[in-house]
Amino acid sequence: MLLTGAALYLVFNKIDTKATWRVIQSAHMGWLLLAWLFFIVSKVFSAIRLNIYFKDIGLQIAETKNLKLYAIGMFYNLFLPGGIGGDGYKVYLLNKLHQKPVKQLINCVLLDRGNGLAVLLWLMFALMLFVNIRLDFFLSFYWLGWLGLVLLPFGFYLVMFLFFRSFMGSIPSSTGYSFLNQVLQLFSAFFILMSLGVGQQYIPYLFVFLVSSTVSVLPLTIGGVGARELVFVLAHDYVGINENVAVAFSLLFFLVTVMTSVSGVFFKYKE
Repeated sequence: MLLTGAALYLVFNKIDTKATWRVIQSAHMGWLLLAWLFFIVSKVFSAIRLNIYFKDIGLQIAETKNLKLYAIGMFYNLFLPGGIGGDGYKVYLLNKLHQKPVKQLINCVLLDRGNGLAVLLWLMFALMLFVNIRLDFFLSFYWLGWLGLVLLPFGFYLVMFLFFRSFMGSIPSSTGYSFLNQVLQLFSAFFILMSLGVGQQYIPYLFVFLVSSTVSVLPLTIGGVGARELVFVLAHDYVGINENVAVAFSLLFFLVTVMTSVSGVFFKYKE
């Protein structure tokens, strides 16, 4: 909570809050609704990915029940840093109802997050190739993008082989769902940018969005609030984005996340 407050304090001291509010008010509702729809579908694919790992440990959950459990987890993610609340709740509940070992369940939620993060980073490296980063060592960033694109898949495979060998057979399907999840969220972000009138200069915003999404995974701030916005503000000088538009975009994306996550309060998971 303290870090969230500190991050938000830094953000709102660096932007014109009135200008940011005007940007938010100008958002086109049609584009926002489309962004919300794509975000919801992305979470469906994310839930299916998690269920693949559950099946690897012999836990058979119907997809409808799994979606309910995932929605409940998203609701809990709103209240603890890095979204660990939802993961902890899923481990607790499935251990209680299905008597599956806690270690196996923790492995499932770790892999769910790790696989998604790996694809997120891969897409970030891909967009890095198209962003004119304002640094003297721009070429090193360009080659860092290519290096990440090539080495990241090998690094992920090595981690799986060394620590999660029993889940190796699920790599193709789970990674496929991760790509569907992350690409749909990129489209969701793109539609929010369209709602704010960001035209052809959307790639730098999407790149910073992926960077901020990576930072928000870290258990630093509540629901990633403050961390995302701070990344956008700090990136202003390097990638040439409008900081007021960037913060408005980040807040609207968080609103889409909240509107989706609160659905979990209406569901109850039973064995």
